[in-house]
Amino acid sequence: MNDLLLSEISAPRRALLNQFLLLENSIFGQSSDIEKTLEPIVKSCRLAVDECENSMDRAEVFINEIFISQLLIDNERPIWPVLSYQTSKSIDYKIVAPVVKAAIIQYVANACELEVEIVYLPEKVMVRILCDDVYSIVFDPVNGESLNWQELEQGLDELGGDPSRVFLEPMEQESIVVEYLTGLKSSLIHEQRFDQALKCVDLLLSMRPDDPFERRDRGFLLHQLDCFKVAYDDYQYFVEQCPKDPAAQLLKLQLDKISVKDTVLH
Repeated sequence: MNDLLLSEISAPRRALLNQFLLLENSIFGQSSDIEKTLEPIVKSCRLAVDECENSMDRAEVFINEIFISQLLIDNERPIWPVLSYQTSKSIDYKIVAPVVKAAIIQYVANACELEVEIVYLPEKVMVRILCDDVYSIVFDPVNGESLNWQELEQGLDELGGDPSRVFLEPMEQESIVVEYLTGLKSSLIHEQRFDQALKCVDLLLSMRPDDPFERRDRGFLLHQLDCFKVAYDDYQYFVEQCPKDPAAQLLKLQLDKISVKDTVLH
């Protein structure tokens, strides 16, 4: 089932926001009419940018319209609530997780004939509007604050790799989907919605089957859902793959004291 869903998501030319909607429907069993939800925002942004004569002005007016006029400006949060990952609900409540807001901004901007990419700086998803062949604006989807050259160069340095690199590559859509699922998983765990968090982990493992940290998280969720036999196997895999990780060392001490034969199988 996960393979079929991921195949649908990665279909050629499928818009990023539509990918999120498919995931949302799979995890929550709910669908939303995002086009209808965003229609007034698109209309307002189009009216605002149509009055501008050059590309730089269009980009700046668009950002102002999204964050100020449409009240989508926010503050960074240590953890975003689950509703902030549900597209229509997040817009209604004006609490939108960064990766979801980046996808919404891209959708609305494209409807306004602006070229937008989603990029990644250390620990942060950002949005870039390409004004022309020379100028672009990179800004935080949470609060709309743009980066200056110094901040951008610092971010490129922190990414590592080629020191001569002067261009921030756009994120691949699979990486954005992983960002979405990872953030949503953390929020679901925080709200103790373990069955839905498990769906996120299963999807992530379908994409990255050998990731020991996802196996660890699946073990934790299965443990919470009283499926300890499978959880034990995932914990053991994590301990073997990441023996020096502090969490692995604690898990190993716990596993050594447990006899799987004594556990209830589900």
